[in-house]
Amino acid sequence: MTVSCVDLFCGAGGLTHGFVKEGLPVVAGIDLDGACRYPYEQNNDSIFIEKDVSDFSVNELSELYGNSKIKILAGCAPCQPFSTYSQRYDINRNERWSLLNEFLRLAKGTKPDIITMENVPSVQKHQIFSDFVKELESNDYHVWYKIVDSSHYGVAQTRKRLVLLASLYGSFQMIEKTHASPITVKEAIGKLKPIRAGETDKNDKLHCSSALTDINLKRIQASKPGGTWRDWPEELVAPCHQVKSGKTYTGVYGRMEWDKPGPTMTTQCFGFGNGRFGHPDQDRAISLREAAILQGFPRNYKFIPPGMPLVRAPLGRMIGNAVPVGLGEAIAKSIKVHLEEHGKAITLN
Repeated sequence: MTVSCVDLFCGAGGLTHGFVKEGLPVVAGIDLDGACRYPYEQNNDSIFIEKDVSDFSVNELSELYGNSKIKILAGCAPCQPFSTYSQRYDINRNERWSLLNEFLRLAKGTKPDIITMENVPSVQKHQIFSDFVKELESNDYHVWYKIVDSSHYGVAQTRKRLVLLASLYGSFQMIEKTHASPITVKEAIGKLKPIRAGETDKNDKLHCSSALTDINLKRIQASKPGGTWRDWPEELVAPCHQVKSGKTYTGVYGRMEWDKPGPTMTTQCFGFGNGRFGHPDQDRAISLREAAILQGFPRNYKFIPPGMPLVRAPLGRMIGNAVPVGLGEAIAKSIKVHLEEHGKAITLN
């Protein structure tokens, strides 16, 4: 049977790339961020549709599926409204909450055979997610969801995400973990060319590190892999950490450890002060290329067109928001196993 996937909120293509590597064709990715077009199309045999999912119609989605016998709808609705940081905000003040309902609208309108969604673990605490699950179940879907650790599936970071799988054929769940032990930071990025803070590898524009102020250079020089700012001399401690309210925030200004997976990559992963994003032994923050590799993107994944200047903020957003490629592969493999169990032999288009 022919199978086609569509990736909503596709970003730079982390989930799509994982699907393609596992042999599940993705016919298109939809995302509002036009900066994602180049990396998405250059690295995946798929088309990028620059459009707000809220404005994407059921008919447009149906046309993308064409005559495929097995339709798969995948995606990761923007997670910021569901993050722990955003819990204090009223649900009605953030229209991005409604994007989960837009996902549901398209699912109900096209009735794909398989639906999968990835999001932050805290999404399950919200009524909008409970309603999402109930609506799928009322439309004949068997729904499973669970928080999974990406490091169990070949991703070199401790990124925990909620994965939802739904099928019209019957119940199924994620495959067992594919890696008995996690990939370490050293295994992932240990062979990249050493660079200094503020330097760019002449052979790879993305392997660039943010410059450091004089005080931040002293701070990273005083930092131990796996340690905290509490290891520093008192004169280096930031004012915000000297007050009572800031003394518990030990996850910033930290170095990674070579023999462990990295922390969760965020949209600010290229900044030393934004988390545990210090290189294990070089006095700098990790480069954008290193962040991308820790997200599972191949070393040669193209993010910016030739001749275009590098702008860190949009690239950090693309990389940090991506579904880790290894997690995408595991989800795709889970879908393939489920289809085979129900006698749905796959034929690629």
